[in-house]
Amino acid sequence: MRELLVLALVVALAMATMLTAPPPRCFGQEEQEQPAKVIATPPEGTLYHGVFPGPAGAGEEDEVSKDSLASYTNAVGKPVAWVFFSHNWFKDRKFPAETASWIREAGSVPYIRLMLRSSEEQNIEETTFTLQRLVKGDFDSDLREWAKEARAFGTPLLAEYGVEMNGRWFPWNAVWNGGGTTEGYGDASVPNGPEIFRDTYRRIIKIARQEGAHNVTWVFHVNNEDIPDEPWNKLDLYYPGDEWIDWLAVSAYGAQKPADEEWATFREMMDKAYPRLAALSPDKPVIVAEFGCTSGHKTCKQAEWAEKALSDLTERRWPRVIGFCWWNEMWENDENPKHNTNMRVQDSRELAGAFRRLVGSSERVIGKPVVTHREASDGEAKWSSINDFVYQLQRADLDAIGRTKFDLVVVDYSRDGSEGARFSKKEIAALKTSPGGNKLVLAYMSIGEAEDYRWYWREEWDADRDGKPDEKAPAW
Repeated sequence: MRELLVLALVVALAMATMLTAPPPRCFGQEEQEQPAKVIATPPEGTLYHGVFPGPAGAGEEDEVSKDSLASYTNAVGKPVAWVFFSHNWFKDRKFPAETASWIREAGSVPYIRLMLRSSEEQNIEETTFTLQRLVKGDFDSDLREWAKEARAFGTPLLAEYGVEMNGRWFPWNAVWNGGGTTEGYGDASVPNGPEIFRDTYRRIIKIARQEGAHNVTWVFHVNNEDIPDEPWNKLDLYYPGDEWIDWLAVSAYGAQKPADEEWATFREMMDKAYPRLAALSPDKPVIVAEFGCTSGHKTCKQAEWAEKALSDLTERRWPRVIGFCWWNEMWENDENPKHNTNMRVQDSRELAGAFRRLVGSSERVIGKPVVTHREASDGEAKWSSINDFVYQLQRADLDAIGRTKFDLVVVDYSRDGSEGARFSKKEIAALKTSPGGNKLVLAYMSIGEAEDYRWYWREEWDADRDGKPDEKAPAW
């Protein structure tokens, strides 16, 4: 009866708060944080324009610069809403504040590819930042520091982990992580490779949320086709879920080398990939995070390929697409300069002309980000979304509760009522953004009676152990 009365009090207080006051601070929340600045979706009927402004010659994907950005935007005739670049952890694990800062100064949002890998070499197994080590928490301290610096950056960021995870060239693909094996990890009905990737990405986002990096918009970025084309490598198996991901993204390239024997039009690739992305979520925005085509190919004419792609994009052939990002880079493939890949708009008059007509002069394409605010509590459930709750006091298993679908959780502040077994701030923060779904967490508090299993209890209050307070017991 006592617990039922206390539960009624908790629920009554919660309902009163919902109706008469702003959302209260929840268990584990130190102070009310200000809403975070994030990039918004563009105005209806328009598209964002972004770019990866790669180096002019041989270089790495983190070597973007003000000059390479200016060279591109001058050729196109319009600024960009975001600048795409890689953050290679084999160089530095700290948040790339220097690069992000000059991108912000240029009026764009930094879009960071979190490349947790040991080298730029592709089609090899990872040796350091493996999914197995990441999901176990071996690099949590690095990720927490990264998230703290991202939060301190203070303005909108785009970020992604595991770019093109359904392509075997990257070490987070299932080929390198158990393939179609289903035993030995997690759910026996799900292939291990995609499942451990999914759990790793959730862990990264959870840490960022726990550290207050709510200014980050998280992107799930796939290749336009599954390579290898195996049942255990389908892109949908890798998806962390709507509660974790903000935007969906795809890569779709034409000929990438002058000698490529096979290539596809942008429309062919997007007509196949877009429905699969849209099926992941009913309303998540979609962006073309990477697209491009080289010059010098005999049959895949660069300017023509790009013009058709841009026409389909600006005419909204794929309605949920809200932006695109050209891969503006040149690189060497061998010692013969004729075999070089060159996707740089500024190096081709025909390509630059197509971009000026369909991007630079188009009112449908915008080159400045629209900024909105997201409540700092994002990642937790909202009062308005609560449909059911769980109530457990002693011996509460937070991990088990986290796997349930309950929206509201009422727990004691301690595992067993003692001060020594009290839950930590990190444990409560993890429960708020747990695998079973985001949750509001309330702390149980007994009003009007003392409990003999609490840290404050004194034996002399009921020395004869008859369940009734003795004369020395205080009045409560």
